[in-house]
Amino acid sequence: MADIRYFTGQSLPLEMHKVRVVQKLDLVPIERRLEAIGEAGSNTFLLRNADIFIDMLTDSGVNAMSDNQVAAMMKADDSYAGSETFTRLESKCRDLFGKEYFVPAHQGRACEHILAQLLVGDGDVVPMNYHFTTTKAHITLRGGSIEEIPIQEGLAVESDHPFKGNMDIEALRKVVETKGPEKIAFVRMEAGTNLIGGQPFSLENLNAVRQVCDQFGLRLVLDASLLADNLYFIKAREDRCAQMSIREINAAISDLCDIIYFSARKLGCVRGGGMCIDDHELYLQMRELIPLYEGFLTYVGMSVREMEALTIGLEETMDEDMINQAPHFIAYMVEELNKHQIPVVTPAGGLGCHVDAMQFLDHVPQKQYPAGALASALFLAGGIRGMERGTMSEQRDADGVEPLANMELLRLALPRRVFTVSQVNYVVDRLAWLYENRHIVQGLRFVDEPKNLRFFFGKLEPVSPWQDALAAKFRQDFGDSL
Repeated sequence: MADIRYFTGQSLPLEMHKVRVVQKLDLVPIERRLEAIGEAGSNTFLLRNADIFIDMLTDSGVNAMSDNQVAAMMKADDSYAGSETFTRLESKCRDLFGKEYFVPAHQGRACEHILAQLLVGDGDVVPMNYHFTTTKAHITLRGGSIEEIPIQEGLAVESDHPFKGNMDIEALRKVVETKGPEKIAFVRMEAGTNLIGGQPFSLENLNAVRQVCDQFGLRLVLDASLLADNLYFIKAREDRCAQMSIREINAAISDLCDIIYFSARKLGCVRGGGMCIDDHELYLQMRELIPLYEGFLTYVGMSVREMEALTIGLEETMDEDMINQAPHFIAYMVEELNKHQIPVVTPAGGLGCHVDAMQFLDHVPQKQYPAGALASALFLAGGIRGMERGTMSEQRDADGVEPLANMELLRLALPRRVFTVSQVNYVVDRLAWLYENRHIVQGLRFVDEPKNLRFFFGKLEPVSPWQDALAAKFRQDFGDSL
């Protein structure tokens, strides 16, 4: 277990690596941060990296590669077709996931696009433990809909349930019986449910989902983008799996699923993605679409250098010392924020630390996007970029009605092998200051609202001059230099 307890009694996560390449960071003054958040329309996605000190927007495509990954990139085979690089990646996916066919893609949402094109028709339904933004968009664009059926504890911000990403099995059976098996495109399980705090599912629950799928003749599809965290949590929290190796747990998960797809921007620590399947007919259908949307079948939108690094990264995912660092850092951050009575999702999950904006800013109406407001406020407070995961991340229905999210979360992602404990402590300190001054923060409203995926491109403005007031309070407490 990669943590150490000092003689003071304080427990700190311990990095199981050493740093050999560094990238300089700059903390721009509060005046520039105020200008920058205005230029970005109070949307942290639209901030320029030059204005950011600690970037916790995502763990996607920003994880640190290992020395072995970087070294592997030097032996890439650049052949347009028949590349040995692809053969090595295909062999590794076949070894780890036990599926006959591997189809690469330029990232996870490209996999979702292909799967939706082939499996989702008008009026079809996809039951899932929880949706991801792009997954839902691809399904609805095909005329389908989703049914979210997490267990009840999954939607509780504070809980001690170890597997809040579990699917409600009785609810799944009811959905299938009500809609009819013929209208179920597939059943989707997401490892480390992104939008509800990176919460894992258990192997026992996945097995129960498989039994329902077998009963009704349904495909079980796994979004394995956050599989690394989920593997760690199964071993750490599920008694029956405590003595299993990570590789054995991974094999057990793979055996239960018909299709496994992933974003390598998360799983494998490079840019890319892919799908692993056994179904020969479905593979042939994919083979026809891949050249249209992605590129030739053995390279798609990935560079061969990334493919070589991914082959090593997938193997490193079987190393417990590699996959446990992010959960350990996240758990440490959650514990430190709890000391300040700052509301966070518990138990600590994967991907990042998730602050409950609904409680943090309980005076801000949900229609004024408290999670988005908190994200912009934290950038002002410390040059820290987080991501809104709440109502802003939803999309209006066909009638223009805006659904309110189940949770309003500020996600502070912790990419693997990127940040130090002192940087995490800095973020905790800025959040503690912001919590003491939370009454200053008010809501946001859209001034430019795209129809789809509005959280990526939309621009908002404060409902009052509260950002100026927060900057003034910051100058009063810290001066102009920070």
